[in-house]
Amino acid sequence: MAHLTQNPADKERFICVYPIYINSKKTLAEGRRIPAEKAVENPSCAEIRDVLTAAGMNVYVENKMHPREWNRDVQFRGRVRVQVKQADGSLCQDKFTSRKDVMFYVAEMIPKLKTRTQKSGGGDTSSQQGEGGKKSKKKKK
Repeated sequence: MAHLTQNPADKERFICVYPIYINSKKTLAEGRRIPAEKAVENPSCAEIRDVLTAAGMNVYVENKMHPREWNRDVQFRGRVRVQVKQADGSLCQDKFTSRKDVMFYVAEMIPKLKTRTQKSGGGDTSSQQGEGGKKSKKKKK
């Protein structure tokens, strides 16, 4: 009995997003699930929740630890459950078809949060240019 219910709207059927999945400081072996260049430096559960709530998703936070997270600090604690499908099996939002879509979206939006943009003085301007600014960096020899 893998799942107690087949109803995608039930809380235990929501997908889990741990901060470790989108943490650029982690390796794939340590639990990161998206490419490092798309990941975010030390994201928190609150940031993931804020981004997904702003996107209109049904979200709640649990006080759980990722098994590969060795740091027991409060900052790394927690996981976010996100409802991707409604009770009839249809997607809640078309832009989120899979857990990967949710992770990429969260990783893209966290650097744009007010809490992130205010903390960083002026050193983080290059990452906000988007796709155009990344190509020029490869020319350095």
